[in-house]
Amino acid sequence: MTSETPLRFGLVGTGYWAQVTHAPALAAVDGIELTSVWGRDAQKAASLAVEHGAAAYPDFAEFLASVDAVAFSVPPDVQQGLAVRAAQAGKHLLLEKPVALSLPAADELAAAVAAAGVASVVFFTFRFQPRARAWLADVAAGGPWLGGTLTWLGTALDAASPFNTPWRQDKGGLWDLGPHAVSMLWAGLGPVVSVTADAGPAGVSYLILHHESGVTSSATLTLGAPPAAEYLSLELWGGPGRSAAPLGGDAEAGPALQVALAELAANARAGRTGHPCDVRFGRDVVAVLAAAEREIAR
Repeated sequence: MTSETPLRFGLVGTGYWAQVTHAPALAAVDGIELTSVWGRDAQKAASLAVEHGAAAYPDFAEFLASVDAVAFSVPPDVQQGLAVRAAQAGKHLLLEKPVALSLPAADELAAAVAAAGVASVVFFTFRFQPRARAWLADVAAGGPWLGGTLTWLGTALDAASPFNTPWRQDKGGLWDLGPHAVSMLWAGLGPVVSVTADAGPAGVSYLILHHESGVTSSATLTLGAPPAAEYLSLELWGGPGRSAAPLGGDAEAGPALQVALAELAANARAGRTGHPCDVRFGRDVVAVLAAAEREIAR
């Protein structure tokens, strides 16, 4: 593949997020081409493929043979097994968060990516939003920061929400919002080495993250907040005072995904496998969430 040859991307998934975010982003990035679609619903895959001038494949192996890289927009337990197969086939991976729903599954995926020597990027949305990135650069240059707090009162389990899906009903805010929280607090305050967790009413998860530097941060997460209480904030505090992160909503997800795709494509062309949000980091985030889940279960 030369620098002038488009990187052929396949899209796995045909649901709401695939339709409104992944497919448009794949179609918008220079140097890549959405050529193939695979989904568990063959009719939806065919419809989405036609809309974007791509081909639909009912057979996953044939789908993999048609592409250089794969973008995933399916539930995490479905993603993990398919992503292992894609990595083993030598395909670069754009993964959704969380990369898996257990640490052994995340370890298996990370090992498959390492063995294949392919590039990977996990779409932790805020990490690819320009304003949030600029904020992270500012806080890295400032400090000392002594702690932080993230509160996300989400409404995905509202009956009218397109995100009210079976895996979110089952795993809740810990696994849906938790990856974003851990990713941003990790980026702002350093690696997380352990977690303390508890649960409250309305599906609330409370996390205290213990960072390698010795500071702590906290996260309050739920998908079951009443619409009137919907809220998202992230602040660090320390010597300079308080610093609030400018976290964009769903409207900024598409442009952020374009950034993630462009960075994955650049790594693939250059033969680089490392990225701040690669599958190894995705695995580390799963380790924190799995530990929190065990604490809550006790």
